[in-house]
This record gives sequence, C-alpha cells and structure tokens, in this order.
Amino acid sequence: MSKEFEIVSEFEVDATPEEVWEAITNASGAYLWPMDPPEPRVGGKAAFGSTVTVYDPPHHLTVRSDDVGFPTQSANQLDHTIEPRDGGKRAWVRYVHSGIFTDDWDNQYDGAAKHTDFYLHTLREYLTHFAPRPVVFAQLQGPEASQAAGAFGAVASALGLGSDDVQGARVAVRGPGAFDAVLDYRNPYFIGLRTDGALIRFFGRDHWGAPVGISIHDFAPDADAKANELAWQDWLNGVFSQS
Repeated sequence: MSKEFEIVSEFEVDATPEEVWEAITNASGAYLWPMDPPEPRVGGKAAFGSTVTVYDPPHHLTVRSDDVGFPTQSANQLDHTIEPRDGGKRAWVRYVHSGIFTDDWDNQYDGAAKHTDFYLHTLREYLTHFAPRPVVFAQLQGPEASQAAGAFGAVASALGLGSDDVQGARVAVRGPGAFDAVLDYRNPYFIGLRTDGALIRFFGRDHWGAPVGISIHDFAPDADAKANELAWQDWLNGVFSQS
C-alpha cells in the first residue's frame, strides 16, 4: 500500500552557509556519492531525473521527482534549508526527505531514516575536516554471504574493533593494510572511520536483507579510486571467505 513518509533532521556545523551549499550542490561525492549538480534555476534538472523546485543560494534548495523509477517508491523530495549562525561563521541546516513508499513501508522507512543520519553525519565530517578539498570516490558491496542476518558483526571484528571501542575513539584498524583512524560513527548499522586523508564508511545493510557495503571518500592528492575499490573489495570478500 502506498504511503507518504517524511524524515526530518536539523543540525549545526562549523562551516559557512556558502560551504554547506557548495557541498550539497557540487561536492556530493565527498559525503554521499557523486551526482550531477542541479541546474541553478527553478525548473532545472537535478540528479536521477528530479527537478529543482526551490533555488535560493545559499539558503534553500529543493529537488523533487514524481517518477523515481523503481517499484518501492513513487515520489521523492529533498529539501535543504540553511541559515547562518555566529555571524555567518557557522550554519544551521534543516534537511527534509519526503515522498511516497509503495511497498514494505516500515522496512523502507527504517532503512531510509537510519541511512539519512549516517549520510548527514558524514556531511558534517567532510565540512569540518576536509572541505573544500576535492574527493575521489569509490564504493563496493560484499558477496551474497554478507546479506545474512548478523553479517555486519563480522566486519567490525575483522576491522579489529572491540565492543569497548566507542564513537570518538582512536583505533588501530586492520583493513587492506594496518592504519590508525578515528572511529567517528558507530552503531549496530554503520561504522565510520576518519583518517588524515579519507572518510571510510561501512554499511550494515544485512539488517535490510542487502549486502554489506563500503564507500571510500579519499581526499589525498594521489587518491586512486580503482585501487581503493580493489583493495577493499578483496578485504571484504576475505571477511566472508569468498574470492
């Protein structure tokens, strides 16, 4: 049965409204995934066939699609309101994701709401630690075995994270190679690692019957998307003992 949904999040960040605007329009690969920027006008084209319905830089951007293109959702709208704080040195952001889910509403909403929290956290991490450095983006997903309930726990263990490693801790990570990082996000569904040059995100999508995923937002001058993808894919396959 089709049913409307709305996910609302508000936060402040140590970035100017102009920096937030630049991130959400031209630097989506730094915290989400690379997308074509919206055309700078009402009625302009935006990512995934959506249309710009509000365009007021750097304060308000809304894009909407009434034909999402897959059967579980028939409408999708993203609305960003940005206001200055502390004389414009900081910004307050209100983000509203709304639309219509057409199937398995509770599961779709739960996944969308939890992913939204993680993506917006990653946006704040980018704005606070890396903006306006250019990004090289890579993403991958685990083998079929990573869809099994509880699979994400194996990822945390393989990274070397213990139950006492909480969000904000500095950790020694066992990835494709050993490295130190800040555990900038952790809950049963997601893990976020921040190094001096990258944001590495782990998605426990086994909770929603999908494979575990990884995305790498690499801000190093010599970043190589393909090398990152291959290294982390090999590591993730190894976690689930598949080549």
